[in-house]
Order: sequence, then structure tokens, then C-alpha cells
Amino acid sequence: MSTTSIRSDQNELFGHPKGLYVLFFTEMWERFSYYGMRAILVLYLVQATTEQNPGLGWTDMEALSLYGWYTMLVYVASIPGGIIADRLLGQKKSVIVGAILLVIGHSVLAIEQLWAFYTGLGFIIAGVGMLKPNISTMVGGLYGKEDIRRDKGFTIFYIGINVGAFLSSLIVGFVGEVYGWHYGFGLAGICMILGLVQFILGQKHLEGVGDFLGTSKNEQEREILKTPLTKIEKDRIIVLILSFLMVITFFGAFEQAGGLMNIYAKQKTDRILMGWEVPASWFQSLNAFFIITLGTLTATYWANRKLKGREASSLFKMISGLVIMGLGFLFMSAAAVEFEQQGSSAMYWLVLAYLFHTIGELSLSPVSLSFVTKLAPAKYASLMMGLYFATTGLGNKVAGLLGESATEFGEYSVFTGIAAFCILFGMFIALFLKKLKNLTHGAEDNEH
Repeated sequence: MSTTSIRSDQNELFGHPKGLYVLFFTEMWERFSYYGMRAILVLYLVQATTEQNPGLGWTDMEALSLYGWYTMLVYVASIPGGIIADRLLGQKKSVIVGAILLVIGHSVLAIEQLWAFYTGLGFIIAGVGMLKPNISTMVGGLYGKEDIRRDKGFTIFYIGINVGAFLSSLIVGFVGEVYGWHYGFGLAGICMILGLVQFILGQKHLEGVGDFLGTSKNEQEREILKTPLTKIEKDRIIVLILSFLMVITFFGAFEQAGGLMNIYAKQKTDRILMGWEVPASWFQSLNAFFIITLGTLTATYWANRKLKGREASSLFKMISGLVIMGLGFLFMSAAAVEFEQQGSSAMYWLVLAYLFHTIGELSLSPVSLSFVTKLAPAKYASLMMGLYFATTGLGNKVAGLLGESATEFGEYSVFTGIAAFCILFGMFIALFLKKLKNLTHGAEDNEH
């Protein structure tokens, strides 16, 4: 397995270990490549073969089906990625392998052949599976178990993710829609190379973090693999698994962004602004933009709430995030009503929806990442992180299925149904909040 211990002599920058910023920029470029490709994937699939910038000419249902399978497998691959890190390579080497696979995948996508399209997706699935869970676990490894900076560190890391997502939606989206889809795919690969180089050059700031214990001289740490789980560890795993149900629900709603909402922006939204048509893919940047601008404010709100003695546990934040996500879909319901009445809907409905989705995401996603590192037993650190990302993958598949159902039931029914389920499910989990917190056995009691 890989270690998540912290070095006492670790250098700091702006109050956090310097290694955080190495991981920040590595993940920024990885997400640039991934979200850039995601921004144009469905649009490329549904673009007619007769257009000036031809796509594959698939139906909306076919495109959303592939989108669901692809985005699910990208995150389900985190399970073998976590196992490989725990048992063979360690997190650090696994990140390097994952980055190399991603460079290959995005580069192959630049080839204008159908075989290259599927091959490229396969390499990306494997690459994200190796990189994503392990780099996130390494963030947790920079901090001690009782370090109150942990949640803030994950929020900073999360902002890095979204700097990449914001820039890629604008740049890769523009290049793909205007100059050619495969130019966009190729640009994503070039930027992944930058992430790989940056990670390798920053190794000196990651000493003792993400290393493989199989080669460690510390025999006591190696013995951890052989000890059975305690009752406290088992209870915490139960809470993690239950929290994963919220994660599946959340991402089943959230990932409509790259699928159904992306197509809705392209086909049913009035995108004319001052005589210029806004590229549909640019709406993908709204989520990242709001995260960058609202990330620290949201983290500060929750920190102040906790200092005042009000409920601000990780579970409560996740419940709040799920409910807020549901509220955001009510704006998409309004957009669907306007389209039915007028034949198009205004852009501000999408903006408002992404705003609420982002606030919900900030309350749930980075918090749930940190929650895993707090509760997961040390010997299963990468595996539990892999399971977390696998649940987001299942959420992505749910998103694809919901998007496909819009062909039969219509956007209004799908958007409204998502809103109602997220809100009601969040309120249901809230009824058991106290019991679930008890099962964590005070994992967050030392944070102030």
C-alpha cells in the first residue's frame, strides 16, 4: 500500500505544504485535457456529417448513451487504479503512469479515424483511473490526521481542477467548434504533457507522500496490512458507503452538464449575444468560473458556521449540496417551459442553473474527497478513494440514462424529476444525520 503520512520538515507556501501546489497544477492540466475533451465530445457525436465541421452524425440518444458509458468507466477505472497503487506502485508512480496514458489517449483522438476515436477513449479511461484517485489521496497525505487545514487544502486543490476546466471549456471548446473537433482533442493532449512534466519536476516537494510501503524500511508500517479492521474502522466504512449514495445521486444530476444540458444549449437556447452566437461548449465553463470565484467564499462560510457552533459536519455539507443541486434544476425546468411557449429559451436560465449547481458542488464534492481521507483505514486509502470515484462514475452513467430518457419524456419532466429527487433524498438523509455522525466516532471532533 501507499503511505499518507506527513513529513514534519515539509516546507510551506501560503500556509500549506509546497507539495499541494505541485498537485494543484498537475491536476489542473489533467482536468484541462479531460474537460476540454468532454466539452466537445457530445457535440462532436451529434454534429451532422454534412456540416462544414463534420461530426459523427449520431442521434441525441446514441450520443448520450456513449457519454454515460464513457464517463462511468472513466471513474470506475479508479478502483483498479487504487488497487494498483496500494499493492504495486504507490500513488506517486501511479500518477505518472496515468499521465502518460492520458497523453497517449488524447493524442490518438486527434487522428480522424473511428478506430482512433474508440482507442483514444480507452486510453483516457485507463489514464484517469490511474491518476485521479491517487493524486487526490496524495493531497490528504500532505496533512496530519488532525490538521485543520485539510478541508481548505482540498478546496485549493479543487480550485486547481476548475481553473483547468474553465480554460479548457473556452479554449478547447472554441478550437473544436470553430477549427475542427480533432484539433480540439489534440490540444487537450498537448496540455496533458505539461501536467506530466510539471509533476515530475516537483518531486522534491512530495518526498514521503504517495510512496509504496512495500519498499519502505519501516517494518511497523508494513505490518498495517496484516491487522484486521477495528469496529471503529468498520463503522466508518459503513458511513462512507452510505455517503456514496449521495455522491451517486449528486453526479447523476450534475453530469447533465456535459450531456443533456450541453445539447440543450446547442439546440434549444437562444445564444445570440450582441449579434454574436456564443459557442454551446462555452456554457461548460460557467461551473468552473463560479468555483474559482466562489470557492473560497463557500469554504469560509462553512468555517465560520462551525466556529459559531452551528452544524457544519461533512455529512451536513454534503446533504446541503445535494439539496442546492436540486434547486438549480428548477431553473432548467423554467427554461423548458419557456422553450415550449416561445420556441427557444434564454441563456440566463443556464447561467442560474450552473450557479446553483456550483454552490452545491462546492458543498459536496471537495468535502466528500476530504471525508474519504478522514475515515478510510490507512491500508485501504487508495482503494476507498478509488471506490469514491467509482461512485461518481455510476452517477455519470445515471446521468446518461436520464439524458436519454428526455427523448421519450421531454426535458421538462427530466429536469423537474431530478430537482424533486435531489431535494427529497437530501432531506431524507438529514433525518439520520445524528446516527451517521455517531458512526464516524469523532473523526472530525478535533477540527476547529
